[in-house]
Amino acid sequence: MEKKMHIAMSIGSLTKGGAERVMVNLAEYFVSKGHQVTIVTQYRKENEYTISSGIKRVISDIEGDEISGNRLVNFVRRFRKLRGIWKSEKPDLILSFIGKNNMMAILTSMGLSVPVAVSVRGEPREEYYNNFLRLAAKVLFGFADGVILQTRRCFDFFPKRVKRRAVILHNPVSAAFFRDRYEGERDKTIVAVGRVDNNKNHEMLIRAFADLSADFPEYQVIIYGEGPERQRLLKLVDELELTGKISLPGSIDHVSDAIYKSEVFVLTSNTEGVPNTLIEAMLMGLCVLSTDCPCGGPADLVKHGEDGLLFGVGDTAELKEQLKLVLENRELRERLGKNATAIGEVFAPDKVYGEWEAFFRKLCGK
Repeated sequence: MEKKMHIAMSIGSLTKGGAERVMVNLAEYFVSKGHQVTIVTQYRKENEYTISSGIKRVISDIEGDEISGNRLVNFVRRFRKLRGIWKSEKPDLILSFIGKNNMMAILTSMGLSVPVAVSVRGEPREEYYNNFLRLAAKVLFGFADGVILQTRRCFDFFPKRVKRRAVILHNPVSAAFFRDRYEGERDKTIVAVGRVDNNKNHEMLIRAFADLSADFPEYQVIIYGEGPERQRLLKLVDELELTGKISLPGSIDHVSDAIYKSEVFVLTSNTEGVPNTLIEAMLMGLCVLSTDCPCGGPADLVKHGEDGLLFGVGDTAELKEQLKLVLENRELRERLGKNATAIGEVFAPDKVYGEWEAFFRKLCGK
């Protein structure tokens, strides 16, 4: 019988987003298999994913009297607190997600004989957004036991020392999206799902549809998600006189149910890793349109013209043309949507979770 692991998972918060959802899915899976999971977040925020009672949650940020007016002192205290968590929790493995969290996981665990796996969830040049952070990532990741990347293009960012430790592991997807494709009369909706921020660029979909709405009066756009751009985009919808045709209802708990019968899914991001929302829409057989954005995640998922369509980053005119094409052509929508469901063979839960577990056991065995 294989030994059960204690896995500590580190991320900034559990605020609803793609990376956070992947971590929660992983945590729930490993707990269901009898492993011990501790999620360490720097913050506790509003609009977070819920986790089952079997998963321990630890907050690593300093608070109250621990906070000083000196940034360096605060950093040292945060460092010591996180290192103290590793010492007290005694995990068999630390898994870290995103940016500076990865660097802190490596630094705070040095000398503790705990293997560390760090995961870059998007385009490395975006996640490490200045020269200092890029250099630090290239150096520090050489001290990690494992490096989890999203696409082959991500490997180009790192030196050979890091590449030797790197693997690609597919995102685990919620079982709610593995269901038979809806074959009835679909809702006349075009949907998008994701954090409402500049990178997701939902404005692009709003403006593309604005030029088409008169030609397709039966259709509406629904953008699910919360974020700093939501109020501005609501104002834009009002200015374009499309209230009632375009809505931004915020975050919802059961996205799979909300988009299941929709006609078209659109992803307009400027950069992405391998977007779960795109995978989920394809699994359920929606006709998908996506930017061909760095670091190549959508292009790895979508075979243009076969199971979806790709368009240029920021190219609103091309998105408009593609939307018009699929809205006019039911046969094309159906063909793309049916073909998209084949992605389920790649993202089958047993296969994906098995890859993660095998990788973790390999690191723990070092």
